[in-house]
Amino acid sequence: MKFLGCLLSIGLGIASFQSAAQINFSWTVNAGPINPHQTSPNQMYAQAMVYEPLVKYAEGGKLVPWLAKSWTLSDDGTEYTFKLREGVKFSNGEDFNAQAVKLNFEQVLKNIDKHRWLELINQIDKVTVEDELTITLHLKTPYYPTLQELTLVRPVRFMAPSAMPKEGHTGEGIKQPIGTGPWQLKETVLGVKDVFEHNPHYWGKKPNHQQVEVAVIADPNARALAFESGMVNLIYGLEGQISPDTFDRFSKDPSLHTGLSDPISTRLIALNSARSATQELPVRQAMNHAINRDAIAKGIFYGTESPAHTLFARNVPYSDVPLTDYQYSLQQAKSLLDKAGWKLASGSEYRVKDGEQLAVELIYHGHDANQKAIAEVIQANFKQVGIKLNLTAEERSRFYKRQKAGEFDLIFNNTWGAPYDPHSFVSGMRRPSHADYMAQAGLAMKPEIDKNIDAILSSTNEVERKKLYAQLLTTLHEQAVYLPVTYMRITGVASQKLGKLNMGATVFDIPFEQLK
Repeated sequence: MKFLGCLLSIGLGIASFQSAAQINFSWTVNAGPINPHQTSPNQMYAQAMVYEPLVKYAEGGKLVPWLAKSWTLSDDGTEYTFKLREGVKFSNGEDFNAQAVKLNFEQVLKNIDKHRWLELINQIDKVTVEDELTITLHLKTPYYPTLQELTLVRPVRFMAPSAMPKEGHTGEGIKQPIGTGPWQLKETVLGVKDVFEHNPHYWGKKPNHQQVEVAVIADPNARALAFESGMVNLIYGLEGQISPDTFDRFSKDPSLHTGLSDPISTRLIALNSARSATQELPVRQAMNHAINRDAIAKGIFYGTESPAHTLFARNVPYSDVPLTDYQYSLQQAKSLLDKAGWKLASGSEYRVKDGEQLAVELIYHGHDANQKAIAEVIQANFKQVGIKLNLTAEERSRFYKRQKAGEFDLIFNNTWGAPYDPHSFVSGMRRPSHADYMAQAGLAMKPEIDKNIDAILSSTNEVERKKLYAQLLTTLHEQAVYLPVTYMRITGVASQKLGKLNMGATVFDIPFEQLK
């Protein structure tokens, strides 16, 4: 009855779901104010529909011109000069030009404390207008991920100057969500739907549909029912949009179009090198050998996620490094623990060394059913080699507090995904505000790891940068401070009339414009 009530409320908000000129999508919440320079409650899929970047992130991490048609970099690596595309207009008809770009950068910098998580914002010295369609971004020091971070959905995308507040800055609100993207917001009904229509001034290829109507459906099972009833004709996203078993069922239906992206991010567990038995390298290595990743990928995710053996999938930029995988081998795990002095007495379930039982704690998010299921599989895997794994569920705020404070033996943690990986993720390793820093804190070579990351981010030589990344990823892999579980992938399901799905390069770039 809960799902039926949800569907009835959706149906009241979607009167035209059978229109061939309309895509019917769904999301867990309303799109929000769609402020390009802010985070929650602004939903990233909607920000990507309305606003565009100077540079776009394409498949495999390739960077392609977008609102900027070309760019040059100064010899010292601190000045990026962008030539802007001619004839681009905002959805209200305003011209997109160098002055508009400068104003958007200035709005972000006025609220810099909100954006310091992104290293590019810390590196910006100033932005200068060279002519109507040319701007120069001046950095304080060389920062190689500049172009990569300009592809992000937020905070450096561009809204019409007339939509900015006259006083203060966009961090305090905007007048309207007006961008250069292929879509513009038409209507919002709180708790029911958001409606987008195509931007009549769009400079690129026009969408094939007049509208995208986004129903608010919080539950993935209700979303699947809405799809089967015809109220929704597109489901797209990472976990939470559709359950793995439902996707598996839909993928076997020849009347539907389904798609799986390349790996987008890594689902992993951080191992604390500064406390408990995970201080010992052989214990961390044994744990990596003890986990049955294939069983998790097939049994929990029905193949929508694939087994992960390295921190980043090899399709991630700079991550195609020759590393020896920790293959599933109970015998290898037992051998490592034996050599480390953790002995399993006859008739005992768990190993002991110096009178201490080999017991560790895994922290998972209490409201995440997938984390709970994975934790239970790993608990059984570890028991087979004599490791006692205690499971602790935490609510959201306490979960992240424990990550930040290093109050864990093992804790769930994902990489940030495309387009943040690898540069943004490794950048965050240097600060004690993430599980990654705390996981590495007990390593004798932690200062060298951080220096390596500094060198990577300031490198202006591609060959040298690849070498530095290889050194970093090899060290982290050999030190086994991560337990990679699966590579997460975007799942998509479309009705027959929408045609084949082309999966986006990031989870935020939903290919509405490419659907027939």
